Amino acid sequence: MGAAVPESQFLSYELDSEGFKLVADQLVSEAGIVPMLHRQFVAPIMEGTKVRGIIVESKSGREAILAKRVIDATGDADIAHRSGAPTFKTPIEQTQAASVMFHLAGVDKEKFMQGVADDPQTYKDWSSGEWQVETDGKEDDMFSPFLGKPFEQAIRDGLIPADLNTIGGTWGAVHDSGEMTYMNLIHLAGCDGTDADSLTRFEIEGRRQAMLAIEALRHYTAGCEGVRLRNFGMSIGIRDSRKIDAVYNMTETDVRQQGRFDDSIGIYPEFIDGYGILILPTTGRYMQIPYRAMVPKSVENLLVAGRAIGGDRVAHAATRNMACCAVADQGAGVAAAISVQTGVPLQEIEIGLVQKELRQQGVRLD
Repeated sequence: MGAAVPESQFLSYELDSEGFKLVADQLVSEAGIVPMLHRQFVAPIMEGTKVRGIIVESKSGREAILAKRVIDATGDADIAHRSGAPTFKTPIEQTQAASVMFHLAGVDKEKFMQGVADDPQTYKDWSSGEWQVETDGKEDDMFSPFLGKPFEQAIRDGLIPADLNTIGGTWGAVHDSGEMTYMNLIHLAGCDGTDADSLTRFEIEGRRQAMLAIEALRHYTAGCEGVRLRNFGMSIGIRDSRKIDAVYNMTETDVRQQGRFDDSIGIYPEFIDGYGILILPTTGRYMQIPYRAMVPKSVENLLVAGRAIGGDRVAHAATRNMACCAVADQGAGVAAAISVQTGVPLQEIEIGLVQKELRQQGVRLD
């Protein structure tokens, strides 16, 4: 549907966020799903330790949605937490930074790309100024769509306050139309993704910093002299908040040493991004994602998918990535459907049936 274009490193594709909404709408319609937008989760419906559904609030008032199985894809383990499942949060001073993403318009693509060619950045350049990033060496000489020098110069010239030395990061793609998308330049330490006041404060601050970054690009980046804001992301981006204490919590060893599990529901390449570590998936090494990492303790009828699955800090730096969330989410959906069809609780499901269906859907498990 024309909603994906090659991004700057040419082996990946950038999804157009607006086009993706149309793709998602069509997929939901084709699957016969009843969409229920504009509702906010408020509380679980419990029967002892079993999650029977959720309460939502909206402009229509309060509604109860009952379900045979519930999948918590909130990203913050909201349903699990309020159901009484054990969860934990990274200490706020160690939490990965939040980001306010934005897109630009008015870029001279030819001039910008010539500037990139004249001064190519690699992943080694990430270790400068405020950041020191651990790699395994193979990334150091690889091209990276990294922007750091314009903001360092802006601080030296007084255009950006000296305390904003975390402005810098990556761009996604430059389009012939003059748009430059996926501007991942604003990093906000100390944001609590489970606190509405914190989210509000940091989202507003992120927009303020984004405008300073744009002004620096105008002054110091070839092709950006006439650049302007096109749009912000729909919401502040949270990388790290609440996670479940799962039946199995993934470990740093699992993500660094190609963890293997009998209950694999998919694989994910050796890609660790967070807590000062950047290991890129360039060698063919990969880990398996265990079903048990989505199963919370102490509650029934519930799976937790996405970045809130169980794992330690470094494991989270891998599993929180969007592509890994997609792997977990597909496994959760298939498992929930088979659990309903067979009448077997999620904690006792025959994993072989789940794996058989996933293979039929084209999923690689091993």
